[in-house]
Amino acid sequence: MFNAHKVRINRMFSPAGKCLDIAIDHGVWNEGSFLDGLEDIEKVVATLAAAGPNAIQMNYGQCDVLQNLPMARKPALVMRTDAGNPYNSTRHAITFDDLACQDDPVLPAVRMDAACVVANLILMPDEPDLYRQCIRNISRLRPLCDQYSMPLMIEPLVMRPNDERGGYQVNGDKKLITTLVRTARELGADIIKADPTDHAEDYPDVIQAARCPLLVRGGGWKDIRTVFTEAAAFLAMGAHGLVYGRNVYQHPNPERIVSAFMAMIHDGASAEQAMVIYEAKA
Repeated sequence: MFNAHKVRINRMFSPAGKCLDIAIDHGVWNEGSFLDGLEDIEKVVATLAAAGPNAIQMNYGQCDVLQNLPMARKPALVMRTDAGNPYNSTRHAITFDDLACQDDPVLPAVRMDAACVVANLILMPDEPDLYRQCIRNISRLRPLCDQYSMPLMIEPLVMRPNDERGGYQVNGDKKLITTLVRTARELGADIIKADPTDHAEDYPDVIQAARCPLLVRGGGWKDIRTVFTEAAAFLAMGAHGLVYGRNVYQHPNPERIVSAFMAMIHDGASAEQAMVIYEAKA
């Protein structure tokens, strides 16, 4: 029996259930520091597609760049459905996360032949209405995803108070992350893109709570050796793959990092082996 939902999942994940998703859906957060390296979107997308990750995460208004590439095999499209301001370095009077297309937020993804849609589930101190908005968004998306056989990725984010260091700071507390991941699954996630915990050895509890493929997100820019070491640790704990953005697209040669990540995810390369692959591509 034909299963369109499974077909789309298969476009993102290897037969072994692994995935590297490169996120470039940063403009909708209205935080200028995220956009360094994304000025020429056509060049960025062509470079990333040629590097060969499993998926590229984008917004509706620019995903035509990926889908118009004349490639027989290209990364699957993961389409962002929401937009907001919780990542900004300055806290706003009103913090929001709204669906970008209120009428039917999943239909644009169907029209653009996406393999998956993604939305946030944000837990931020002193912002209970933001959490409620995210639940409303997901509650709107889930039945539409069922209608169109579109997989739903939920991104549970446990954030620190904005005034600690400025926006978009991850709280790596195991209990908070595990609970929010559990909530994402209970709301109907098919795939979860989750924060790393402070200690990688705690991650099996997060994976158990997910009960679906779980991809670890990379967050802000870090030294490349640190990136590989941290990624290897979470993959060793059972994560099904990675979602990285700035550490890839802000790098002078994204192909070097994509090649190393793909070897880690699909071939079981260690952090040291990934570094050798990275340096060999120089």
